[in-house]
Amino acid sequence: MTSPQSDPAPPPPQGPPHDHTHGHSHSHGPAAPVSKHLRKVIAAVVIPFATAVVVGLIAFWPGGAPDHERTGVGFDRQTQDGKVVQVVKVDCADVNAAQVPPTGDTSTPSGREAVNEQEGECAKATVEVTTGDDKGRRFVEVVQPDAPRQLREGQGVVVAYAPDAPRDLQYSVTDVNRKVPMALLAGIFALAVVLVGRMRGVMALVALAVSFAVLTLFILPAILQGSNPLVVAVIGASAIMLAALYMCHGVTARTSVAVIGTLISLLLIGLLGSLFIGWASLSGNTDDNTGLIHGLYPDIDMSGLLLAGVIIGSLGVLDDVTVTQTSAVWELHQADPQMGWKGLYQAGIRIGRDHIASVVNTLVLAYAGAALPLLLLFSIAQSSVGTVANSELVAEEIVRTLVGSIGLVASVPVTTGLAALVVSADRPGTGAIAATAAAPARTGRGRRRKK
Repeated sequence: MTSPQSDPAPPPPQGPPHDHTHGHSHSHGPAAPVSKHLRKVIAAVVIPFATAVVVGLIAFWPGGAPDHERTGVGFDRQTQDGKVVQVVKVDCADVNAAQVPPTGDTSTPSGREAVNEQEGECAKATVEVTTGDDKGRRFVEVVQPDAPRQLREGQGVVVAYAPDAPRDLQYSVTDVNRKVPMALLAGIFALAVVLVGRMRGVMALVALAVSFAVLTLFILPAILQGSNPLVVAVIGASAIMLAALYMCHGVTARTSVAVIGTLISLLLIGLLGSLFIGWASLSGNTDDNTGLIHGLYPDIDMSGLLLAGVIIGSLGVLDDVTVTQTSAVWELHQADPQMGWKGLYQAGIRIGRDHIASVVNTLVLAYAGAALPLLLLFSIAQSSVGTVANSELVAEEIVRTLVGSIGLVASVPVTTGLAALVVSADRPGTGAIAATAAAPARTGRGRRRKK
């Protein structure tokens, strides 16, 4: 091969559309469109699916969450904003913050803690309600010295309101107000996405807003209304998938192949999840929050809710895998248009193997991190691995992780095979791809090579 010392503007290609002049023109531009025939084939699959999703949204649209009488337990409480206006130190014994066990036994952790609290110094905080009908009302909150959350003057707090309690006990501090740091962090995140991603970043943020809208306006209220959680999750996840992929990556054949690959993987996750959640007898009711949900809405299928969580939780990583694999196959085809289906598939799978290793590790570590306090409790109890894995709390996370990981692993060959079939079966001379390939290549001086 030779490279001329002086390379004038390249002449228009004389060969077929897949001539070597494609050079580096595809590196940062959009994917070359496929032929009109293949676009029709892809549309014949995607349009009926999208139509079914829209019909499902209309059929199961809940119209808001059902009303219920508040129990005053956990998150099911009336809350207002408040502010700590004064904090003074007092002896715990003076405010009866703790009592030593009647037996005087301090050998137990609770007994020792009670003694320490009686002999320690407590914080007596005056809190003012800043929102609601009782705005301006003040109450006293006593914070024990060993409490994980200490109050300071000027701090914003969340206060719970119990209307049936005696007046002096109607309000209590339930949490710290974190709205300002959370909003600031969200703003930094959005700014970083827009600065780096530019228009793609803006569309990603819009797609994120659409995802939250589907989750809060459709999926959650529909489940509370008594609809089947699995059906609702499949419809909602499909709507999120369509909106996110097409808004972020454009309405192209490449995106449509990623949509189809994601759909097939979601169906596999749903089938495996349904099988193993039922086989392992996972109830989905394992902590105070799920217990409260079941108490308020006993008709909700909690195991179905668990399965819905598996599907929705796997969707975000699935999108990443399918889009990446589809893009890889498209780029491979543009780099060597004469590569057949087998060659494209093998090259794409080699890329996918690296992706599988990192994604599965990411998913497992994400679930392990979320369950770290629980795993720490089992470690303190010196439980065996078998005992830990057999407990329903951990078994749920194991099933969630493994089912999601199987779907992710399966998405690589499925999406790679679909993308390879589409681009290798294309007829470049009949579609827009021919026009794209016929355009002059944007190559640098001395980079154009001749075979």
